[in-house]
Amino acid sequence: MTAAIRPRVRPLAALAFGLLTLGGCATLGLEHPPTAEQPLPTIDSSSPKPKKSARGDGAALTDAQARAALLTEADLGAPWSATGGAATWRDGLLKATTSAGQCQRLLDALYSDELLGAPARAAVGLDDTDTDAQLRYQIGARLPKDVDAELSWLQTMPVQCAEFTADTETGLIEDVQVTDAPLPQVGDVRQGLRVTVATTTDDGQESVLTMDVAAVRVGEDAFALTNGGLGDVPNDATQAAVQMGALRLADVRRQGRAQV
Repeated sequence: MTAAIRPRVRPLAALAFGLLTLGGCATLGLEHPPTAEQPLPTIDSSSPKPKKSARGDGAALTDAQARAALLTEADLGAPWSATGGAATWRDGLLKATTSAGQCQRLLDALYSDELLGAPARAAVGLDDTDTDAQLRYQIGARLPKDVDAELSWLQTMPVQCAEFTADTETGLIEDVQVTDAPLPQVGDVRQGLRVTVATTTDDGQESVLTMDVAAVRVGEDAFALTNGGLGDVPNDATQAAVQMGALRLADVRRQGRAQV
């Protein structure tokens, strides 16, 4: 399925295109699913290895580098802006319980923003003021083997939690569906999901939350994001954020090596 790129992501897409061209890599378009001749290189094996972090979690980036690797509203372009706070649907729909095996763990990870299995080292929230979608982006703090274990678990969700029901704290019954979602071929290991949460309120109003989920390991570091909303959820922004996230994380690593 292809779709025209919306104007709002052109600044980010243009930068990604330029970086890929300079690096001699195949251009990764924003079509869904994206295709590329080969994964985007992330760590140059011929370059000296960076100094090991003193952090006990094994992360290669310093805290300042992790913050520098975050995306901003300038990357996504208008109408994205710095978040005004957690979306109301987070408590209303994601704070729910289910008896369906590993699906509770998935709901908990979505609600707590711990898709990589632990609190983020650095995180940012961005709001789409046109559609009320919210994108939450984080740099993880886990050993590569631990990140890979979380990604392997996420890969099982479209099978283990393809369809299940959950109950909110306010007594609503939710129908939840989880499907696999292709991501740009960036980083070393990646997994994408699309999660939909449908329910009917006490006054008969139907509500559907749609969330894009992405997690990517780039060398020794990783990032994850969710892009969700009750209306239009711009998948082009998800695809662009994944591309830019991998490029920026690799660039921050290269700058770190240059300073060694």
